[in-house]
This record gives sequence, structure tokens and C-alpha cells, in this order.
Amino acid sequence: MTEWITAPGLTEYDEAVAFMEARAAAIHAGEADELIWLVEHPPLYTAGTSAKEADLLDARFPVHAAGRGGQYTYHGPGQRIVYVMLDLNRRGRDIRAFVAALENWVIDALSEFNVTGEIRDGRVGVWVARPDKAPLLDGSTREDKIAAIGVKLRKWVSFHGISINVEPDLTHYAGIVPCGISGHGVTSLVDLGHPVGLGDLDAALMQTFPNSFPPISD
Repeated sequence: MTEWITAPGLTEYDEAVAFMEARAAAIHAGEADELIWLVEHPPLYTAGTSAKEADLLDARFPVHAAGRGGQYTYHGPGQRIVYVMLDLNRRGRDIRAFVAALENWVIDALSEFNVTGEIRDGRVGVWVARPDKAPLLDGSTREDKIAAIGVKLRKWVSFHGISINVEPDLTHYAGIVPCGISGHGVTSLVDLGHPVGLGDLDAALMQTFPNSFPPISD
């Protein structure tokens, strides 16, 4: 069984990490169910294990060493954080397949709002083509990132997870080079013209979750 919890209000980052570590340990010990934890953070930056100092352009918000994979990213109000605590001992010990399943889950959820999310080789996360905007210098279509993925495994139980932009302040990304990728931008569901809220996205995530993560027998 996979439990779902939605945290009220804004959750401090250090508090979230402590909770995830405890829950992951309990899952591994067989003392707790898997968990999808839906959270919203106050404005902050997190640095993954591959973060480069030069990509922190303006530390206008607190910066946290996340311990997850990936580089710098932003979290803040209007962004749904999906912390994914799943037991890969029971779902297959394949990190690449796990990340691909997370990406497919996000793509399925976005499709509920008629948004076409795509993945790109060498760029973890989910992207949206923006032919409505000026192309890049090489003439290629600009693509904006709508969801970031960064996970950590401990004894093959996952934690950290996904951030999906619903209606955050996109100017807050200007303090970093998001995920170390220059040229492309960031977007959100509302920026794309879809007036939805966190609750709408949560419902879509819950509905599409079994497509990528089928129930496992006890």
C-alpha cells in the first residue's frame, strides 16, 4: 500500500528532510507503508550533489545542501513538491527505470491539463516546447522546464523526488542556473495558460500514479 499525505501550509526544508529520512528508514524496516508526500516550501534554493558554485548567481533565498542527485533548483510557494518514498527492493533495483517512471508519471499528470511534457537525453526532468517564443541562437525551438527530478536512495528506499511548477514566481529562478542548463527557461501550468491550483494537480497525480507505479502485493 502507498500512503498519500498532503502537508498543510509551507513546510521548512530541514524539517522535510528529517521526516523523509525517518520515514525511509521505517519503510526499509517494514514498519511503515510507502509514502507520497505532497509539500509546499517557502522560497529557497537546493544544491544537489552535482551543483557547481558558479551556478548560484544570487543567493537571495536560503541555500540548502540537498544530498539528492542533480544541481541547483528552486522551491517556493505555488510549486508542488512530490516527495516519493518508495521501496525499490520490491519494485526493482533499477535507478534509471525508476527515474524514467517518475518522468512518465509527470507527463501523464500534465496530459490531464492538455500539456505535452517531454523528456530530453542528457536533461533530467520534464520539458515543454515553446514555439510561441523566440528560438534559441542556433534556431532550435526553445523549451521550458516545468518539472525537476532529483532523488536519493538509501538501502534502496527512495526519498526526495519531484517539483512541478503550478504557479510559482518564475522570477525567483533568476538567482540560479536551474539544473545547470543555460539557454532554456522555466515555465508553469499557469504560465502556459492553464488556471489550475495545487489541488487540481494533486488529483491528476493521484489518478495517474498507478500507470507508472502499479500496486505491489504485501
